[in-house]
Amino acid sequence: MPDLLLELFSEEIPARMQAQAADTLRKLVTDALVERGLVYEGAKAFVTPRRLALAVHGLPGRQADQREEKKGPRVGAPEAALAGFLKSAGLSSIDEAKVQSDPKKGDFYVAVVEKKGRTTPEVIAEIIPDIIRAFPWPKSMRWGAGALRWVRPLHSILCTFGVEGDEPEVVRFAVDHIASSNVTRGHRFMAPAPFTVKRLDDWMAKLETAKVVADRERRKAIILNDAKDLALAAGLELVEDEGLLEEVCGLVEWPVVLMGAFEERFLDIPDEVIRATIRANQKCFVLKDPRTGRLASRFILVSNLVASDGGAAIVAGNGRVIRARLSDAKFFWDTDRANGLESRMPKFAHITFHEKLGTQAARIERIARLAKLIAPQVGADPALAEEAARIAKADLLTEVVGEFPELQGLMGRYYAQGEGMAPEVAAACEEHYKPQGPGDRVPTAPVSVAVALADKIDTLVGFWAIDEKPTGSKDPYALRRAALGVIRIILENGLRLRLLDLFEASLRTIETDAFEHITRFDHVDGGLANPRPATAPVGTTKDLLSFFADRLKVYLRENGARFDLVDAVFALEGQDDLFELVLRMKALARFLESEDGRTLLAGYRRAVNILRIEEKKDGRAYKGPTSAALLKEEAEEKLAAAMDDVKERVTKALAAEDFEAAMTALADLRAPVDAFFEAVTVNAADPALRENRLKLLDEIRTATRAIADFDRIEG
Repeated sequence: MPDLLLELFSEEIPARMQAQAADTLRKLVTDALVERGLVYEGAKAFVTPRRLALAVHGLPGRQADQREEKKGPRVGAPEAALAGFLKSAGLSSIDEAKVQSDPKKGDFYVAVVEKKGRTTPEVIAEIIPDIIRAFPWPKSMRWGAGALRWVRPLHSILCTFGVEGDEPEVVRFAVDHIASSNVTRGHRFMAPAPFTVKRLDDWMAKLETAKVVADRERRKAIILNDAKDLALAAGLELVEDEGLLEEVCGLVEWPVVLMGAFEERFLDIPDEVIRATIRANQKCFVLKDPRTGRLASRFILVSNLVASDGGAAIVAGNGRVIRARLSDAKFFWDTDRANGLESRMPKFAHITFHEKLGTQAARIERIARLAKLIAPQVGADPALAEEAARIAKADLLTEVVGEFPELQGLMGRYYAQGEGMAPEVAAACEEHYKPQGPGDRVPTAPVSVAVALADKIDTLVGFWAIDEKPTGSKDPYALRRAALGVIRIILENGLRLRLLDLFEASLRTIETDAFEHITRFDHVDGGLANPRPATAPVGTTKDLLSFFADRLKVYLRENGARFDLVDAVFALEGQDDLFELVLRMKALARFLESEDGRTLLAGYRRAVNILRIEEKKDGRAYKGPTSAALLKEEAEEKLAAAMDDVKERVTKALAAEDFEAAMTALADLRAPVDAFFEAVTVNAADPALRENRLKLLDEIRTATRAIADFDRIEG
């Protein structure tokens, strides 16, 4: 079957746009082909800095013929209706239509429209220009006198279609005076002359000869393998960087990997600063000395051509820039260490964290107080936690972090270590930001945990207090990530914290600092507005706890748990100990997987359904305990006795946090509940008996709700 080859040749496409552009081109073209009845066997997109291409395999040579019956008006309809039908069906006379009969609607006209399928090149020539003109680049431009917008000036369009072994035809069309052809060009410098190609294999082979590796994954493999080989030859190890590899791959069509060097004096700078400097300024990889575990004074660069001098001038040029940038980095590093972290703290008083939440200085003070409160609960020294919280943000005002914001926290650790601060304080400077994403580790050192929790809780409570919550997909302050961070820190460290108490403590400091002592002014017609009121919305902390319940459900569901069980245990009054909640939920899940659990759940639902119906009918609630004198049937006597025993055992088990024992106690209700429904009529004729039995059903509801709200359990 025939194949399609399309290549859009332009000036350099930004590396960050290339992968998405290739996927978009493949989807747009293949969707358009399928929509027109041209089903294909396979498609692959290619992208280099100067070309965006697509090969579609196994296309039919033409569309299938189509036959469509178009229903018209009834026989005897007005002339205007008939005329409209003839025009829409493409008929010249009503005699060309068929008459069909319907038992209910009578006779009506039907036109049989036969549409010959077009050749595939015709269809391609129709769809490709529209796709090019409307291609969704993140940014595009116009050039010259043309109207076309493209990411960079588009020079040529190659489009061929044909069967393997035959001479393919050029699919003829034009976009903004750029006519399609079978001509392309190779490497900008090493093979700029035009040449013709036939189909995919011919295109790739001739591009290779013309110093272009069209396949993105192959370019990445060449870069990575050659870089590792050069490193190995020098007795070093490549520090792999997938993000940088993706970017560099998008900068070259013919990758040539070279090694350069810089002075060893720069190795006094932290490795992360060296790596960030070389990566950001020259898109180069760094190398590690396996003997020391530190970086070596070498770097790997990727050139886009084979130089006549073996790349010496290219290496030298990159080396000059890297040495200059490392000199800047060393100056920043030395300046930061000379000034110290404490000297920067007063500046925070003049930096606004949020107009409704005050300055960074006020926020840091709140975090320090909260960290001191949390510290004993997580096994940390309160004084160290408070000290760490006060200094943890100081590196935000350093020269290195100003140049490389991604190093915040890490540089704080280096500076704190250099100033002789306690190791726990230095570690907290780096780790209090963690976790910053699902794949990031959580802090485990107690002081780091206290500061990390205080930082995230202050953020969450603060934005809840000013009613700046996430809405839909919008979360400008990353509050969902902060909540997930708190959840992971608590669960992965096995911490026993009462979240509502911490929320309330945080809210009190925020109301004091941000609402009473910090006056917010707004310019209104040249004047000043009144300060913000000194209270947060009612129910702020409980609303925030509900938000945590939602985030916990997401987290647990991603880890294979049932979200309805999270609902069931979170519904209990005052349930804000996340670690206990998860223990309870896991025990409940195991219980419900057992035969006893499934049967008891069915019995519970039967009891509650009866209660709801009768309570609604009577307009009142039935609450236990029952009256022993009104227990007439043996089954209800046994159920009442079992209830007393189970409630006592569940209470003791929950007090000891032995959730397995609590579930075992509940399981003992299975047999008496089954026997009760088999032998006892709840809605007895005697009103006193009926009320007592309904109260007995409430006892079942009450006993189970000591563990979870069984109403929320699905299945």
